[in-house]
Amino acid sequence: MSRVKRGFKARRRRNRVLKLAKGYRGARSKLFRSATEAVDRALNYAFRDRRVRKRDFRALWITRINAAARENGLSYSRLIHGLKLSDIALDRKILAQLAVTEPASFGAVVAAAKTKLA
Repeated sequence: MSRVKRGFKARRRRNRVLKLAKGYRGARSKLFRSATEAVDRALNYAFRDRRVRKRDFRALWITRINAAARENGLSYSRLIHGLKLSDIALDRKILAQLAVTEPASFGAVVAAAKTKLA
């Protein structure tokens, strides 16, 4: 009897994994078993971090808004509350961009929020 060599399907699966592992160091890009482990781990991290990235950016935006709001004499939470009361619907991403690129415009937004708080 001769051995079974699995053929096309197995080779295609191995080549797919090795292609994903391209650029990894050492055996992780050359040997199928090591590459499989490395690729599985990398894909899991990528899946997780697509969600973590959203959290990280939101935290960054809040930090920037808080710093700019305090320069204008208001805390972050009071600013957000004032914006809600005055029906200004700017999300945190846009507020952070305003705070960094256009401080005067951000100051006007803070002033509008302050009027509703008083």
